[in-house]
Amino acid sequence: MPQKHKICFVIQIKCVLLQCFSNVLKMDYYFRVADQVLRDALEASGAVIIEGPKWSGKTTTARQQAASVLELQDPDTRDAFLATAATKPSLLLEGATPRLIDEWQVAPVLWDAVRVAVDRREDLGQFILTGSNSVDKSQIMHSGTGRIASLKMYTMSLYESRESNGAISLANLFEDANANIDGVTSPMKVEDLIFAACRGGWPASLKPQKKSVQLQTAKNYFNSLCKNDISSIDGVSRSESTARAILKAYARNSSTLAKKTSLLADVVANNESLSMPTFDDYLTVFQRLFVIEDMEAWSPAIRSATSIRSSVKREFTDPSIAVSALGLTPEMLHLDLKTFGFLFETMCFRDLRVYSQSLGGRLSYYHDRYGLEADAVLHLDNGKFALIECKLGSREIDEGAQHLLEICRLIREHNQKPQQVPIREPDLLMVLTGGPMAYTRQDGVKIVPLATLKP
Repeated sequence: MPQKHKICFVIQIKCVLLQCFSNVLKMDYYFRVADQVLRDALEASGAVIIEGPKWSGKTTTARQQAASVLELQDPDTRDAFLATAATKPSLLLEGATPRLIDEWQVAPVLWDAVRVAVDRREDLGQFILTGSNSVDKSQIMHSGTGRIASLKMYTMSLYESRESNGAISLANLFEDANANIDGVTSPMKVEDLIFAACRGGWPASLKPQKKSVQLQTAKNYFNSLCKNDISSIDGVSRSESTARAILKAYARNSSTLAKKTSLLADVVANNESLSMPTFDDYLTVFQRLFVIEDMEAWSPAIRSATSIRSSVKREFTDPSIAVSALGLTPEMLHLDLKTFGFLFETMCFRDLRVYSQSLGGRLSYYHDRYGLEADAVLHLDNGKFALIECKLGSREIDEGAQHLLEICRLIREHNQKPQQVPIREPDLLMVLTGGPMAYTRQDGVKIVPLATLKP
């Protein structure tokens, strides 16, 4: 049998096997917020690209709605696919739609091929592209605007991992300021939240029954990231020890406004010689691999421009990455709740990013030189926004609520000045907590345990 016929036969067998196992996979599938977002995007666009961290479940989620699959990283067919991509990439797009092109960045030419195919077919929901790193834009000719919609996928939120009971809907809180949440209880104690942060939201970590095995997934991800992914992303050799040192410094400054010079000084102080250009290169790689996702500042005109902090807040896409970088364990965090408080913030931000996907939301933060802050500001596409504080324990709740109320007061005061452009008042004031029970304070601030929240 000629070699090309053998390759075609292998491909056909694999497609049959994938189809046979698809129903089994769907039976054991954990619902993701991205499911409906992807469904809507396919109804509105010719193609959708799903990007996010490795092991976050992009391919599994895409398979739920794909009618055919092209796996570019399959070693049995990779060379044949790449050869075809180099000569006539349109051949790889043939198949039932939506057609999933997994890890498309292996052959960047497919981006332009998809764009052209969408134009020619003049139909919606044709392709789903998945990728674990953002490709160098110089390798593609067209942005895909208007043809290829973008969907960002994160690791699993507590609601998606079936740990949050979802008794309180974020959408409902935005719709009804008087929503009754009093008495709703959290199914997770602080020790459960600690374990969830250490384990992370990696789908593979939910399958094993033993907790020690569940914790290993995040460690394996971190080790693979530092050893392989930082170099394989673009073929540039990078140091594993340097990657570990930078992520450790980042983890020590997680949920803070640390400047790059401070982070670099932290790395150098730990005996890792490094220049700023090299440091910037590593940070760019971590961003392209969706390891870090810093939070931009919200700068309303309620203070002078010089008094509002404008630097980014340092954040990981999943708290377990910081845990792995620092070499922490659940037992260690039980004795260091101050450190866990920062990790709890990261977990809150991850879940808010996930939940806000279906609401069309984005996150920022507010902090001024007077110490007034909101850990997160959640903006929706319809103009509504929420001021949010993240407080692990009950003793910090009052301080967090007072911060939110003071920002509201400043907005009202600003709006009373006729020469000023009015600023919309927040539609929701909320303190996310690790406490046991939800309630509404007399001043209207909602106190919501993280493990009771859903989109």
